[in-house]
Amino acid sequence: MIPVSEPLLDERALAYVEEAVKSGWISSHGRFIDEFERRWAEFCGVAHGVAVTNGTAALQAAMEALELEPGSEVILPTFTIISCVAAVLRAGLKPVLVDCEPETWCLDVNEAAGKTSDKTRAIMPVHIYGHMADMDLVMKLAERHGLAVIEDAAEAHGAEFSGKRAGSFGVMACFSFYANKIVSTGEGGMVVTNDAKLAERLRSLRNLSFREDRRFWHTELGHNFRMTNVQAAIGLAQTERVAEHVARKRSIAARYNERLKGLDGLILPVERPGCKNVYWVYAVVLKDAVSFDAAELAARLKAYGVDTRPFFTGMHEQPVFAERGLFAGERYPVTERISRRGLYLPSGLPLRDHDIDFVCDAVRRSLA
Repeated sequence: MIPVSEPLLDERALAYVEEAVKSGWISSHGRFIDEFERRWAEFCGVAHGVAVTNGTAALQAAMEALELEPGSEVILPTFTIISCVAAVLRAGLKPVLVDCEPETWCLDVNEAAGKTSDKTRAIMPVHIYGHMADMDLVMKLAERHGLAVIEDAAEAHGAEFSGKRAGSFGVMACFSFYANKIVSTGEGGMVVTNDAKLAERLRSLRNLSFREDRRFWHTELGHNFRMTNVQAAIGLAQTERVAEHVARKRSIAARYNERLKGLDGLILPVERPGCKNVYWVYAVVLKDAVSFDAAELAARLKAYGVDTRPFFTGMHEQPVFAERGLFAGERYPVTERISRRGLYLPSGLPLRDHDIDFVCDAVRRSLA
């Protein structure tokens, strides 16, 4: 079975982990935490990085750090992972959903403009599967209405829009370093920002809101969102190879594009002018003319020994939110179509060219 994704560690990562263990600093202090935060922020083009336990924690800490009035509205796409809506709700805020663009699958900013109200205080563009949202339009909308921009860049390590990297646009940006990400710490995440006060608040929130003047005296409820020095050691080693990883992802996508171009029935991922898609995953969508859906395609590919993963299901269709009376009666046709007709193919960094060719042959046979 050719898996969708595999972790990629090297001797440098193992050496850093060994150093962390031998130093005795295996928890949330040590040189690797500081260096990983510094290097990742530098890579993104911002001043501060605050490492946390995972991407979900990064989103939650970022939303809480804004200190918005309870009930304030946050615009975000329905086509995303549940962590985004969960972070908004846990901060006592109201999620307002919009559909995604049919080509990039990122937030439809024009629809977002139509849903902006006098209660809207923030917008969360989610960079989907390696391609960034239209940040020109996002930033113009945010400036027009005084909105805080929180980028969800979990899937867009090294992606670019108009020459600027993911993570460098918003007041804060959130990253995931899960095992299948371009840079991985196994589990882990980070919030990056240019605002020193926000960075200070994020560091407090991740560390149970301990006060500096009195250790076990709390005036705010925080979280234990601390990343370990051992995880950061892996993250630093991976950050030192991020350009190589991104280049390999783009190379994998180029080979898929070459082998699948012109295949009847299949829509391939795009890279808009002025953008750099890092193809975190190689995602495809079945055209409407194909008589079966993505679940059937996945089953056919599995029979040939090829593993796949489905697209997100829209947040407006999630039972957990319906039970809470959220998004009742809302419909988002682009999301509904691609969530049923989209999947992504194996694209892990260790994938070899002949593996890609094997997958492409299986796709052709499955569509025949």
